[in-house]
Amino acid sequence: MRRLGVWTVLSSVLSLTACGANTDELNQWMETQRREVKPNVEPIPAPKKFVPQPYASITGIEPFSSQKVTAGTKIDSSQSNAMLAAQLRRRKEPLEAYPIDAMKMVGTVTRQGKPHALIEVDRLLHYVKVGEYIGQNYGQITKIGETELLLRELVQDAAGEWIERTTTLQLQEKAQ
Repeated sequence: MRRLGVWTVLSSVLSLTACGANTDELNQWMETQRREVKPNVEPIPAPKKFVPQPYASITGIEPFSSQKVTAGTKIDSSQSNAMLAAQLRRRKEPLEAYPIDAMKMVGTVTRQGKPHALIEVDRLLHYVKVGEYIGQNYGQITKIGETELLLRELVQDAAGEWIERTTTLQLQEKAQ
């Protein structure tokens, strides 16, 4: 055991002395490379001067004013959309207080030959049928299938016009 330890130490010392013996050639090559290689760096162009433009439409509505926001979402009673007028006159149903993304369809039931969907909102189950309203966009249930519920909603587009949109609420199966 002792001989093995001596030979290990002796071979380590010899290999370390061999590593540092011939570094002159390496140092000479490094110095040559430093002298010959020239970096090629292109200068960065000067930044363009920013010239601010004044807001020229002083007589119009400012784009970030609260007046602009309310003008885009205000429902004008003189609009020719009779469906919207009917929606505004009718009494709201309880599930219209919740957004669609807060609801889960958890099943379907047939009562008196008509399909009903089971909707879970805030840990409560609600029976809904075709013709009832749910969601905050005047969503009326148009069809109840085994795996989905179809709604017709009234929403404003980017121009402020009221349009119909079809939305689907999919059956959510419980993870085990």
